[in-house]
Amino acid sequence: MKTERSKISVSGGLHQVNAISVIPDNSRALIVLGHGAGAGMEHHFMVQLSHHLAVQGIGSLRFNFPYIEQGRRTPTSPSVAQATIRAAVEKARTDIPHKLLLAGGKSYGGRMTSQAQAQEPLPGVGALVFFGFPLHAPGQPGDSRGAHLNEIKVPMLFLQGSRDKLADLTLLSPLVDSLGAKATLKIFDGADHSFSMPRSAPKSSGEVQTELAQITSGWIDNLLK
Repeated sequence: MKTERSKISVSGGLHQVNAISVIPDNSRALIVLGHGAGAGMEHHFMVQLSHHLAVQGIGSLRFNFPYIEQGRRTPTSPSVAQATIRAAVEKARTDIPHKLLLAGGKSYGGRMTSQAQAQEPLPGVGALVFFGFPLHAPGQPGDSRGAHLNEIKVPMLFLQGSRDKLADLTLLSPLVDSLGAKATLKIFDGADHSFSMPRSAPKSSGEVQTELAQITSGWIDNLLK
């Protein structure tokens, strides 16, 4: 397994962000991962996700959005986030060997990726994976944030916890169904938005993180057939 740190230039050098690639020796796919709104690429969830994906033979390139590099807590405009995603995808596409290129991420990172794909397809990206898609704000159920998903033509995998307060399943499930065969929803019973499990649950949070990678791996295998 090879881990490498690098930098990505965004919007002609207007921003420069850090990135980390984790590439297993038996890599058969590569996914560009955006982090959640509240933490950067070094958050333990992102680190563990990269590790578990690598165990499954899936490489990853995760990166920071500019506001994280600037020490800010509040995300900048969607246009800046989407430009960062495009720069990260271009680096992955041109610098890291792969059989299949995917993009997505945790919560905010996944939603910004889907918006970028809906606006203009990300070059070389054959599928999207969302680790906790944030359909609405906590306590404010609605599905307007998912309207753009209809514009996406590539396959999509939604991995969601049943206790996710940012994605009411009575709204998300029919939305995913409306997308047809291109969209797949996998629900993790008992998991919250961070895929944490209650202490009384039969599975641990660590086991759920392992399953996230295993299910992603199986889904990718079907795409590669």
